Amino acid sequence: MTEFLTAAVGFILAMLALGLVSILRGPGDADRMMAMQLIGTGGIATLLLLGTVASLPAAIDVALTLALLATFASIAFVKKGLSSLDADGTAPTEPK
Repeated sequence: MTEFLTAAVGFILAMLALGLVSILRGPGDADRMMAMQLIGTGGIATLLLLGTVASLPAAIDVALTLALLATFASIAFVKKGLSSLDADGTAPTEPK
């Protein structure tokens, strides 16, 4: 079972590398934020799997703390978009 979980960690890390490409090439801020959330979720999954494989309860605690912080990052991003919408009265435009 340990080999399977280690292989799953390797697969998740490979997907995280592909997510970095999405952040660099994303057409807009919202696309980049979604890619960042995906990378955060992959990082949390990696920490949880490594904590399980290596029997490190501290890694699991760190992963759960990062999951909580990711929620606040999403809320802050949305509130920033709403505040610019209220100030202008129009939807924010994304550069092309």
